[in-house]
Amino acid sequence: MRKAIGLILLTFIFLSAHSQKPALDHSVYDGWESIGEKAFSPDGKYLIYTVVPQEGDGRLVIRSTEGSYAKEIPRGTMASITPNSRWVVLHIKPFFKDTREARIKKKTPDQMPKDTLAWLELGKDSLVKIPRVQSYKIPEKEGSWLAYLQEKALPGGKSDSAHGRSDSARVPDSLTRIRQLTARADSLARIADSLRGKIHEIEVKGFSALGPGSMAGGSNKGKSGETIEEGAVLVLRDLNTGKEKKFNLVSEYFFSKNGRTLVVETTRKNSDSLVKALVLWVRTGEDKVDTVMKGFNDAKNYALDEQGSQLAFVAERDSVAKALVKYYRLWYYTPGMDSATIRADHSALSGHLTISSDYVNNFSKDGSRLYLGLAPIRPPRDTNRVDFETARLDIWNYQDDYLSPQQLTQLSNELKRSYLACIGRTDGKLVVLGDENCENVVPGGEGNGPYALGSSSKGYRIQQQWEESGLQKLYLIDMRDGSRKLVQDKVREGGTLSPDEKYILWYDWHQRNWFTYAISDGKVVNITAGVHYPLYDEEDDHPDDPPPHGIMSWHEGDQWVYVYDRYDIWKCDPTGRAAPVNMTRGMGRAEHKTIRYARLDREERFIRDGQTALLFNFDRKNMTSGAQLYKWGSDYNGIANTYPISFNGFFKAKDNWRLGYLKGSYDKSYDIYVLPKVDTAGMADLVGGNVPAYSHINPQQSKYNWFTVELHHWKMLDGKPTDGLLYKPENFDSTKKYPIIFYFYERDAETMYNYITPQPVRASINIPYFTSNGYLVFDPNIWYKTGQPGEDAYNSIMSAVRYLASRYKWIDTTKMALQGHSWGGYQTAYMVTRTNKFAAAEAGAPVANMTSAYGGIRWGTGISRQFQYEKSQSRLGATLWQRPDLYLKNSPLFRADKVTTPLLMMHNDADGAVPWYQGIEFFSALRRLGKKVWLIQYNGEDHGLTERRNRKDWSIRLAQFFGYYLKGEPPARWIREGVPATLKGIDWGLGTD
Repeated sequence: MRKAIGLILLTFIFLSAHSQKPALDHSVYDGWESIGEKAFSPDGKYLIYTVVPQEGDGRLVIRSTEGSYAKEIPRGTMASITPNSRWVVLHIKPFFKDTREARIKKKTPDQMPKDTLAWLELGKDSLVKIPRVQSYKIPEKEGSWLAYLQEKALPGGKSDSAHGRSDSARVPDSLTRIRQLTARADSLARIADSLRGKIHEIEVKGFSALGPGSMAGGSNKGKSGETIEEGAVLVLRDLNTGKEKKFNLVSEYFFSKNGRTLVVETTRKNSDSLVKALVLWVRTGEDKVDTVMKGFNDAKNYALDEQGSQLAFVAERDSVAKALVKYYRLWYYTPGMDSATIRADHSALSGHLTISSDYVNNFSKDGSRLYLGLAPIRPPRDTNRVDFETARLDIWNYQDDYLSPQQLTQLSNELKRSYLACIGRTDGKLVVLGDENCENVVPGGEGNGPYALGSSSKGYRIQQQWEESGLQKLYLIDMRDGSRKLVQDKVREGGTLSPDEKYILWYDWHQRNWFTYAISDGKVVNITAGVHYPLYDEEDDHPDDPPPHGIMSWHEGDQWVYVYDRYDIWKCDPTGRAAPVNMTRGMGRAEHKTIRYARLDREERFIRDGQTALLFNFDRKNMTSGAQLYKWGSDYNGIANTYPISFNGFFKAKDNWRLGYLKGSYDKSYDIYVLPKVDTAGMADLVGGNVPAYSHINPQQSKYNWFTVELHHWKMLDGKPTDGLLYKPENFDSTKKYPIIFYFYERDAETMYNYITPQPVRASINIPYFTSNGYLVFDPNIWYKTGQPGEDAYNSIMSAVRYLASRYKWIDTTKMALQGHSWGGYQTAYMVTRTNKFAAAEAGAPVANMTSAYGGIRWGTGISRQFQYEKSQSRLGATLWQRPDLYLKNSPLFRADKVTTPLLMMHNDADGAVPWYQGIEFFSALRRLGKKVWLIQYNGEDHGLTERRNRKDWSIRLAQFFGYYLKGEPPARWIREGVPATLKGIDWGLGTD
């Protein structure tokens, strides 16, 4: 009997051991997937999306929303559906292994595996593939045209298969051979079609049709007589009929929105320089090609109007190839003209301005105006100076608008500085709208209207060194003559022009209300004085004016403007005569749910009565989310239910209310859900009920030990209530003791139901990895008071420690750790100077010395760090010379001798946010004091890691560090003894032997 019982027990133990899910390890990251591109066909009958692994080959999925049709295309990406909802066009990437192998072999760019273009008629299975394609384009609004640019042929006529495996090379069977023969037959048929087209063209145009830029064949001859082809073949195809046209030596191309026009630019290469050859106007439906321009050096910034009937661009045709100053002219073309004509050049401008070659020209919506940029003429570099005899320096001057480092980081943009101007179609008059005193100009009425809104930060730039305010002057600009009127001074973050150009709207940060300026009479009105709830973020705790909750939209005809408070939506009269009305009837505030409008149409300029609107709901009590449809202007009769989920993007079909969204939760990847039918007649809950999932990514997650998450509430040491998230292993056992890592930044409780992907980390710990491997993770909300950010972190974190330890015996209080990056890294560094309760800590990119950091530079932008301490995140609220005590008290460096906790830091030598020397200062101090400290510095990396190889390395080191100090695992060599510079690139010290 005892033997039988023993056997049963052994069997139970064996089965239990085998039923335990394994922990996540670092090998799982590459195959973890996410949804990439997603879109409906315009008619909503088909859904396309990509599934993207972190490393490896992805796939494109096409599914019918009304039937069972489904197709998966390996490595498909960059997909577009034609406006008629009939065709999908896409790229097929090379195999990941082939690209990796080519990189290892250091292949040249031309030798690297190239993309394949493919297209497919929706609902069918036949996929057409074209190898070695650079890019493709389809019209935005009409037609079934496709244009694609092929790669230049490989030297010696070699194919992709000579440099990497093609798709068919992977399946050398009889079916593949049949496909190859079919493709060859299709190719021959296309050649025959092309030759027949060329014969017809010769009959019409004569043999000049075979000249430069012809649609089939031909070459370009340089001035030296040497014929050198440069560029690639462009193919224009009617997907419905299969008819094609080809253009040689193409460098640029684009469609009009309606697809009736294709503009093509071709090139030729002389013996020593590349020049543009032709600009062609292709009438896609008429089989006709017009020459817009020929014989020029450079052309760029092409613009077609909405109807595809006007073309504008800048071109330079007079300068020699190596001229130091080149003057561009603005050219204009419309069908019926012999060639493009000049609409503007520098001779008609003031002596210091010329036509900008960098501004992206554009037409107004109705085509009545052409917008261009005017650029300052800059002196050329003196080529007579010898480089090695010329001083190299930067000059800082106290009168400069911007500090020298900021000027240098903005140099590329400043050299492209353009001021807006416009030309009327009927009168051809050039009107200058912007200049150095009004550098930003936004035309109203989609560019068609009588006014523009101008703004300038001139006069307020120096003070941005210590303020974050971004004050501006607002101007009303008359489009007829460019005259301007100052509307409001010292407006923080600018204003907007209403859709019908009746008002200018802005938010006053000091008065904490929204204001309008009536263009008809110049009257300024506070339109939200009747809203008796804060329109600003009442929880903001920076030593500055709090930001507004924002504007939702204007109503049609500028009748109303809609603004947010923390919870609800308010309808406000821009004249100020009618009292504000709570559109959501105060239900948001009553239920502590934030209601927000989601704009799904990127071209929407205003909202109208009867319009179907999508509203998001977020419950601030339990962090749940919901969504609903609402018929605008009807009675708002209730907030939709909220659920333990998070959204990651709604999208809809262009022509109807076929609606989809990404939905996930802490234990479920973001998958695509499509509503089978949307009731747009009234209120509709979009999440409840049986909404089918159209994707099912990461099924492997169920095989691993995952995590659960709980929302906790407690009082901090100062008595203020706060929240936090506790992450626990899926296989949590309350009879065991668990090590715990406190991770923090500021306030993250709202992210409770966000899905966290297992992946190599950029900076902070990956919660799924650590919980899966037997750790608890706690993320407390931190609240701040001006002047004591360090103590505020202590107030929250230590109260969380006491709260958890007093309630839960399964927390091992001898195995607790701290981890944070950037602002969280600072707080970690401060915490280890205040307490010895933690067995280990990791501080990423920490500020250790606020006195030196205060006068430093954020090298990524070149701006001073002073505003950070006086007005922003560091929250000291005073200058260093006003309150040096605050800077000293809050700097971990000055309490380095108090540290007993082993501290790991990561601070990279190209950090553009927190100066690298901050980590060095703390490391040097702790090293001198004999403290246990390590500094990991990734070469060439910024504030957070971007290179995947470094992210993988850092993930391993974090796991090794906390594994050693919290779980007693053997220390890696880099922890135990370090890695000397003589072994850099040879031994990474990750072994434990």
